[in-house]
Amino acid sequence: MTPSPPKSPAHVRFGTAYYWEYQRAPDLRRDLDLMTQAKIDTIRVGESVWSTWEPRDGVFDLGRLTPVLDGAHERGMKVLLGTPTYAIPPWLQRKHPELAIERADGRRVPWGARQEVDFTSPTFLRYAERVIRQVVGHHGGHPAVLGVQLDNEPGLHLIHNEPVFERFKAWLADRYGDADRLNEEWGLTYWSHRIGGWDELWPPAGNTTPSYDLAWRRFQAELTTEFIAWQADLVRELVPEDRELTTCLAYQRPALHDVQLSEHLTVTSGNAYYLPQDHLVLDPGDAPIEVSWFSTTPEGLFQAADRMYASQGRRFWVTETNATSIAGSQLNLTPYDGQLRQAAWALVARGAEMISYWHWHTLPYGAETHWGGILGHALEPGRVYREVAALGAELERAAGDVAGLTPDADVGFLYSHESKWALSFQPPLTLDGRNPDKDAYERIVATFYRGASDAGLQAAFVPPALVNRLPVVVAPAFHCLPDSVAEALTSYVEGGGHLILTFLTGYADEEARARTEIAPGPLRDLAGVRYLEFATLLDPLPLHGLGVQDVARHWADALEPEGAEVLARYDHHHYGRWPAITRNRVGAGTVTYVGTLPGRELTAELFRQASAGLSRASAAGGRASAAGGRASAAEGRASAAEGRASAA
Repeated sequence: MTPSPPKSPAHVRFGTAYYWEYQRAPDLRRDLDLMTQAKIDTIRVGESVWSTWEPRDGVFDLGRLTPVLDGAHERGMKVLLGTPTYAIPPWLQRKHPELAIERADGRRVPWGARQEVDFTSPTFLRYAERVIRQVVGHHGGHPAVLGVQLDNEPGLHLIHNEPVFERFKAWLADRYGDADRLNEEWGLTYWSHRIGGWDELWPPAGNTTPSYDLAWRRFQAELTTEFIAWQADLVRELVPEDRELTTCLAYQRPALHDVQLSEHLTVTSGNAYYLPQDHLVLDPGDAPIEVSWFSTTPEGLFQAADRMYASQGRRFWVTETNATSIAGSQLNLTPYDGQLRQAAWALVARGAEMISYWHWHTLPYGAETHWGGILGHALEPGRVYREVAALGAELERAAGDVAGLTPDADVGFLYSHESKWALSFQPPLTLDGRNPDKDAYERIVATFYRGASDAGLQAAFVPPALVNRLPVVVAPAFHCLPDSVAEALTSYVEGGGHLILTFLTGYADEEARARTEIAPGPLRDLAGVRYLEFATLLDPLPLHGLGVQDVARHWADALEPEGAEVLARYDHHHYGRWPAITRNRVGAGTVTYVGTLPGRELTAELFRQASAGLSRASAAGGRASAAGGRASAAEGRASAAEGRASAA
């Protein structure tokens, strides 16, 4: 059953993760008083301390959290209570070593970090259910509890344990019916891979077939969704109906389909980490985009927020963002004055209705000794605390102005998990001229997202069913393009929309099979171009068009116009025969096809020209918001997006 969406709060929640169990000399009253003074109204507890909840098998210590809940309630604060299933206690690992995740190479994930166990195992689920019932059953009804966080950052590993592989074969049998159909769909005649029955399917560790890998990734993401859905159903039995259900998503996890998983939550939550200091200055340079678990540019921070909004198509919680430094001891970058404020307002502008810091106090021990909190190791309020407190007061004053607003969107982006997975298995780009770039899909998406941002436009990630709400839509590297999506895009353009297609879009079908038709396959007539060959660009090529001199990188489709006009060309003795960018008029709409990865200036100009008619009525009804609403720039478009971190 799909959970009901939460009621919009009367303000943006302001929070921090708080684990007083971690402190060597905890002073609960002082901590909560300091939080109250800083206008922190929400704390996150419990999801990392299973061994504290259950120090020995079947022996529970549930009372130590009660003073935290009582103290929060006394001060009018709310608590997000976590289920502790992502970090198992040592006694469980010793009792059931078979629960350790098996990697593709057959080695077990060694115990000593977190998320090391096969969460699909009935044995694990039995222990997990027991601790969830104890913790949530005991504390879930407390008046301070706002909701329950289910697990944490799920989907870290692809699980290769034998029982999971057996489930995969059953999943395939249910999906394809019989082995003969699988042979046909996946092309298993190649290299003598035809199977006579499901028992002949080889394990994924040795697989070289793209369709197999895509099915494996889909299956793994479904396992993650199934686990969170299982917890959601269990917790719903234990708490009042008004409690929220969420989990903190790390969007780079390999076994995660955030949209499918979020169907089982009342509110999407996620990480919004970023590098501060000069990385939050809007740099006009054209350096290659860095792809990581944290944002490295202002537009990268906005893109992270827009992904969170898209998980459910509504406002979201940021359950983790950095207060000071992030990651390991080698990356101690503390924010310049004012940057915490900039980042927070940037996230609010893009739909966040909670800003929560990781975390309250910097740990004196453990793997995250140098992952800075609001308080440092001395636990004394300093510059960061004062900035957080000033921001808390600002959010409180602005409560009536920002609550419930939805972000504007001028440009919609289609995000394809299947294309991401397929292009990770067979990457189309290389950064060093030899080795594959497994982040190629994300790099292509980020390049065009940055172009929209540089053009002064606001973006949103939208599903194909909602493209008609926006006057400009981009399908970047939508490699595994189902025919149904191609039909939706055709209808969108014929109705007056402006569609931007990129190389690789439409080249394969939903099984990651290259289409046996002239590219770009089902989009050929729509784009007004065709191509029979393409090439890797090991070095940038000069590119001119749209009034801009720039470069082309990484890729070149050998485009042959079939009615489309040429907008940009390569300056090269070989590639110069083919256009790099074209435009085609179809019905009331327009299709721009980009056959390469253009430099920053040209990408921005592409969006400027595509959006030139935004002030006029379009088939999409004008400048429609992806959510049907508008958040004005004056109501929170942070200066991080406008360009400047206050380095001076």
